[in-house]
Amino acid sequence: MAVSVAVPGPAAPAGSGPSPGRDLVGQLRADIVDGEFSPQERLKFADLAKRYDASFGTLREALAQLVSEAFVTQETNKGFAVASVSREEILEIAEHYIDLEQRAVASAIARGDDGWEAQIVAAHHRLNAIEKQPWEERVARHSDWVVRHREFHESLVAACQGPWLLRLRTMMFDQLDRYRFLTKMAPIKGGKSRGAEHGGLMEAVLDRDAGSASRLIDRHIRNTVDRAVNLL
Repeated sequence: MAVSVAVPGPAAPAGSGPSPGRDLVGQLRADIVDGEFSPQERLKFADLAKRYDASFGTLREALAQLVSEAFVTQETNKGFAVASVSREEILEIAEHYIDLEQRAVASAIARGDDGWEAQIVAAHHRLNAIEKQPWEERVARHSDWVVRHREFHESLVAACQGPWLLRLRTMMFDQLDRYRFLTKMAPIKGGKSRGAEHGGLMEAVLDRDAGSASRLIDRHIRNTVDRAVNLL
């Protein structure tokens, strides 16, 4: 029996099974991305079966799929574990993601309509409602921020006409997002400056300025990566 692959979204609360419309691969992937499991943590079938209300066979197929996506590793006689993280990996992932995001945004700028622009404005408004808050409030609403941050970046590329470009871009987004657990609880002195980065990126895209958008994407991602690298 093949396990379908869905585009990942925000993680469901711990202890809940896959939600309607979400397959087991997507749920496991989302939980790994969101730091529900630590790097190199052993993924025990008994625990996973209880958490996701799934059979061992289904879990094995789902984990094998995630091995092929580099979220999970498998060793003979040791079973499955969450993939490790490293400075070298995040730097490589960042290079690929920046390139794919720049290309996807450029495509969206060339093809987007008024509805696409309105989607970006709405997504940014929701994200900024959290990012403009004091640090303590941002920590308390971190789960909401994760969802809204993804929605904002996805809105920027929503008008891109390259299905494979979007698939590859999403893969790199998720891999890069894995490193967010390194920084999510560390106070961000420049937390509101990150909000300013998102605002500037929105304005460049709405102005249809692909050159400025490309430069802002590069700066935005590298700032995030530098912070994660310093904590590795």
